[in-house]
Amino acid sequence: MRKILGLIAASAAVFAIGVNSPAKAGLLGSPLALRGAVQFIKFDRPTLPPMTFTQFCLKYGDECKPRRMVFRGGRSKLTAERWAELKSVNREVNTAIQPERNLEGLAGEKWLIRPVSGDCNDYAVTKRHELIAKGWPARNVLLSEVVTDSGEHHLVVVVRTTAGDLVLDNLSGGITPWQRTPYQWVRIQMPKNPNYWASLEPRNA
Repeated sequence: MRKILGLIAASAAVFAIGVNSPAKAGLLGSPLALRGAVQFIKFDRPTLPPMTFTQFCLKYGDECKPRRMVFRGGRSKLTAERWAELKSVNREVNTAIQPERNLEGLAGEKWLIRPVSGDCNDYAVTKRHELIAKGWPARNVLLSEVVTDSGEHHLVVVVRTTAGDLVLDNLSGGITPWQRTPYQWVRIQMPKNPNYWASLEPRNA
């Protein structure tokens, strides 16, 4: 009887961590092995979007159209195929755009999709565009403004999945869980309407 109970307990443990799932098994060794409680971004208060975002929406109207929420707007399930798409888009966009620093400050900011060269803003809006074109719901692919250790404002893409909120970043070749990034988080698009932005609640220590 003790042996049977031991086998049941072992089976339950395997099921709980998802090892018997082909999709999750394909993700082992990736940043999705969170080794702890998964943290999701918590939206705080509505706030103004970045100034250049308004100009971006005037130029690329389709990128800022609110889309109808389906099934209450849940997070995207992260399958092995979806994980491969994230890695592919992150890698391809990071390679396709030649880095070019904006030396003119706010006056020189232009958020462009698929430019030959550009800064973090161009990488971020291009990745968001490519993921939505591949079928990712716009509510789960959000632009977010952060501040780096050096004090620079920086734009990244946050992908909301059932496995956690993941960050696509031109400063990193990998994909990082939100709670493991070294940034100070400023504001993020809201899932229901990309024209609205919100501040973020502080991360747990």
